[in-house]
Amino acid sequence: MAHASVTPGEMSSLAHDEHTHPGPGLYVKIGLALFVLTALEVGVYEVAFEHPGNALGTALRSVFVPVILLLSACKFALVAMYYMHLKQDGKLLSGVFIFGLILAALIIVGLMLLMAYHHAFARLH
Repeated sequence: MAHASVTPGEMSSLAHDEHTHPGPGLYVKIGLALFVLTALEVGVYEVAFEHPGNALGTALRSVFVPVILLLSACKFALVAMYYMHLKQDGKLLSGVFIFGLILAALIIVGLMLLMAYHHAFARLH
């Protein structure tokens, strides 16, 4: 079996074509951002539900779910982009991932609506 030889010039062009991955410093920064976002989620819960007499807690209770979903979406995006390396992947692979994510979200929302409809219909009869 013959091996193809690669010249040093071809080697440098092959290395240049590869995607560059972030260094350890960026991963530490992302880890800290994830920690801060998680702390915000816990803080929002604590203020909204553990201190019932607080005016801020009362206001947060009305928007609790959207705030938690927004913070969770930010954490998911950071993990998907950097730890799953979607930021360095091609657009096609990212598109396949996003398509599957949107499809799963639509199915979940559809099932939630179906269950809500079923529950409301069962109460009438």
